[in-house]
Amino acid sequence: MKKLSVVVAAVLLLAASIVVAQTAPKVAKNYQVTGPVLELTDTMIVVEKGKDKWEIARNKDTKVTGELKVGQKVTIMYQMTAASIEAKAEKSKEEKKEEKSKKK
Repeated sequence: MKKLSVVVAAVLLLAASIVVAQTAPKVAKNYQVTGPVLELTDTMIVVEKGKDKWEIARNKDTKVTGELKVGQKVTIMYQMTAASIEAKAEKSKEEKKEEKSKKK
């Protein structure tokens, strides 16, 4: 009887943790880029990583540790956030057929 109650408790705990994991809010992934500062304004910073230039927006809420200046090596932590999303309507089968016939 004692083993059965332990098994039941374990199953209930597992089920509860699955429910909590599925209902927990999803948080955006954090990324980082490190390199020298090429350009700096109150609203953006440009950093060179390899041969690429990374332009990242910043605002009054951006936490800055130390003094920023051009040429200084920095590490920037950032998240990607959509500015806008446009959903395209799905084409009907007839429209798809017309497109295929135009390509031929």
